Amino acid sequence: MPYKQRTQCRHPGCPALVQAGYKYCDAHRSQHADASRSAAARGYSTRWQRISKRYLQEHPLCARCGRPAQVVDHIVPHRGREQLFWDESNWQALCKPCHDKKTGEEDSHPTYEY
Repeated sequence: MPYKQRTQCRHPGCPALVQAGYKYCDAHRSQHADASRSAAARGYSTRWQRISKRYLQEHPLCARCGRPAQVVDHIVPHRGREQLFWDESNWQALCKPCHDKKTGEEDSHPTYEY
């Protein structure tokens, strides 16, 4: 019976091969686990929904392009750090395209400051 071919770890720059059905090697799997968790499990509770809605009312325009803002972004990714998550000085209002671009850039060039 043929085996499924191994694929390269999807973490940027990692040359490790992973078993079929996995996206990341053992060394990087925990770093990317948040992507599969629900928003509530990552801290975006009903409290966050209420507070971010108020923030968007106070900051209606995207901090990058000036279009109407739809997302409250964490300037420095909180990566689960509660204090950084709720620090309003670490928030900015962004439109969805600008937020998606920023998040994509952060995910492809992760920083490991804790």
